[in-house]
Amino acid sequence: MYAPILLFVYNRPEHTRRVIESLQANAEAAESELFIYADQARHETDAPKVKEVREYIRHIDGFRHVTLIERDENWGLARNIIDGVTTQVNAYGRVIVLEDDLVVAPHFLRFMNDALEVYKEEEKVGHIQACDFTKDPSLPDTFLIKWTGSWGWATWARAWKHFNPDGKALLAQLKSRKLTRQFDFNGNYPFTRMLHRQIAGKNNSWAIRWNASLFLDDILSLNVGKSLVQNTGFDGSGTNCGGGGLYSSDLWMEPLPVVPVSPAEENIAARKAFERYYHRTNCFWAKAVRRIRRTLHGDFGA
Repeated sequence: MYAPILLFVYNRPEHTRRVIESLQANAEAAESELFIYADQARHETDAPKVKEVREYIRHIDGFRHVTLIERDENWGLARNIIDGVTTQVNAYGRVIVLEDDLVVAPHFLRFMNDALEVYKEEEKVGHIQACDFTKDPSLPDTFLIKWTGSWGWATWARAWKHFNPDGKALLAQLKSRKLTRQFDFNGNYPFTRMLHRQIAGKNNSWAIRWNASLFLDDILSLNVGKSLVQNTGFDGSGTNCGGGGLYSSDLWMEPLPVVPVSPAEENIAARKAFERYYHRTNCFWAKAVRRIRRTLHGDFGA
């Protein structure tokens, strides 16, 4: 049995078509259950695109079975994902999760299902992430790290039990255990600030809470050095994405074997690679240069 695929969509019909078509190009799609969570319009101006998305997803084929969950009110991404993952992972024991602004490689489903099987009993591994945006040639094909990416991921029921939706409690633990700097990749990316903002209601990120939950419980993620996922949402169409090609990735079009990492320990060299990447892309001068370039192109946003 292949893990069910959970796809979360809203008001981007072209993005939705691209992710569906990329999934259909995976041989395993025909034997996979697909659950599509379609949120309701937040504003009246979103309604036409929401309707277009729903008309498209009602006629999808190429999967073992397609189940549509069409919300009758706007839930928002975080509530949708938390509810969808909780429901389906408890029913199936494992899930693969995608959002509508992703495109996957032809061997994405094979890799995710292989990884879910290989690590199903490894309590130290709680998350699988198939997107690499660092493009760091020093990274191995697969490695373990204390960090959870949210662009094309999978997990098990045993791991999802660690998810704590209480951002305030997570932040308190990070501070009391003096882990904020480590959580922020040695101060190179403001994950702690993201958690502060979630608590203050300035974002509604489920992903920062999932990241912190596993980090605090010392649970690792299996990551890839060759990307099987691209994020196409950096075009201004999404709520939380921006920044041009900062997190772009090149799709690996060949099979990516899952060789068990033993012992199940964090790859310190990989962590250093992420620190270098975040330092290079998030230091003061890198941000200043990006802002200047955006301004020169007529983008005067924050």
